Amino acid sequence: MKCNLIGGEWCAGATSRRNVNPSDTDDVVGEYAHADAEQTRTAIDAACDAQRTWRDSGIQARSTALDCIGTELLARQTELGTLLSREEGKILAEGVAEVARAGQIFKFFAAEAVRTGGEKLPSVRPFVDVEVTREPVGVVGVITPWNFPIAIPAWKIAPALAYGNSVVFKPADLVPGSAWALADIIHRSGIPRGVFNLVMGRGSVVGETMATSPEVNAISFTGSVETGQRLLLQGARQFKRLQLEMGGKNPLVILDDADLDVAVDCAIQGAYYSTGQRCTASSRFIVQKGIYVRFVSRLADALERLRVGHALDPDTHIGPVVDDAQLKQDEAYVGIGRNEGATLVCGGASLDRSTRGYFLSPALFADASPKMRIAREEIFGPVACAIPVETYEEALAVANDSEFGLSAGICTTSLKYATHFKRHVRSGMTMVNVPTAGVDYHVPFGGTKSSSYGSREQGTYAVEFFTTVKTSYTKAYYE
Repeated sequence: MKCNLIGGEWCAGATSRRNVNPSDTDDVVGEYAHADAEQTRTAIDAACDAQRTWRDSGIQARSTALDCIGTELLARQTELGTLLSREEGKILAEGVAEVARAGQIFKFFAAEAVRTGGEKLPSVRPFVDVEVTREPVGVVGVITPWNFPIAIPAWKIAPALAYGNSVVFKPADLVPGSAWALADIIHRSGIPRGVFNLVMGRGSVVGETMATSPEVNAISFTGSVETGQRLLLQGARQFKRLQLEMGGKNPLVILDDADLDVAVDCAIQGAYYSTGQRCTASSRFIVQKGIYVRFVSRLADALERLRVGHALDPDTHIGPVVDDAQLKQDEAYVGIGRNEGATLVCGGASLDRSTRGYFLSPALFADASPKMRIAREEIFGPVACAIPVETYEEALAVANDSEFGLSAGICTTSLKYATHFKRHVRSGMTMVNVPTAGVDYHVPFGGTKSSSYGSREQGTYAVEFFTTVKTSYTKAYYE
């Protein structure tokens, strides 16, 4: 059994959980410890005790440790990518790429650790100097989802450590293998005991303990809107710093002047790869009527050619959904779309393969209305709908008609419309002729409305969440 990491020691949990391969439910990836509330509090205490040592260790020590972590991730990307694909279900090429991205993130923040800036300013008062510096927040709780089991932890943990914080990390129940492998690498990187702690277990136990502990100074969370709202209310009582990345219902606008090949490629890449299990996935194709019929037909043909199968099969384009509950949810939304009157053009059926797994053919609905549930609610699977519109102005209005605002895309050859869309769509990220899913590690990530709360993740903007600003005054005395 793989154990939790608490105070620099590997500790058995109060209980344990089997980790099952969604491509082959007969394949048990491993058994992993589950912590209780008491163990979680012990991890928090260890992080508190270690944080000052880490804060005072110096920027070179932090940079060296993070660079070591990044180097090992990159060296082991095929091995760890295979583990990731076994437990999460994304195809092997995506799993390997995700591990490589995690390595690049640690390398990036290894560099950021030695160039955290400040300011020295003159005061309005004579002989007084002003210094503006950044200090770590303290103990950071990191709570991550199952869909990117090593990249999302990396882009939270790396900046937290780079800026001198200690970490208590709770991964999603469904993907403990990648979390444990990352924790093992961090543990061997030379950081002091207790600076980084892995506490696997239920969100209602581990996450709740972290959220209600006054010793946890900040929480960086990615997950559902409902859980994010609960964390916000709990954290507000303690004035806890919160960074919440939640849902998305991302639009891809396709105008009459779009290059059809580009539009179809953006739709497939954005909506269906990674089995549609991305918060940035395109789930609403908002298509101008002049190109609508051709786009739907071409996209349906392309979807029929995609191979759904075992994540480790090199011929597979789309792996399984993550578990039985997610498969049932996706199938339920296919039924909802039919009942609402949308036309199911293709897909939406569970599939039998040579191994027992949670396979679903990619589904495309046509003739959807912006008011339908399939056009408003996050499905989080390989299910998308096409909505016909008359004009660009109507397309923009439909794109903005959502409680979410994470990523939005447009396919057009018009600089006029591309520029207008970037300025007027209500989203944290906009994409022109590229898929809505797929972002770089060195630039900010986040959304608007119900998609995000708090400062941005990733890149140089991560410093805003993981540090606090101090202003110091010094008066020089002259004889």
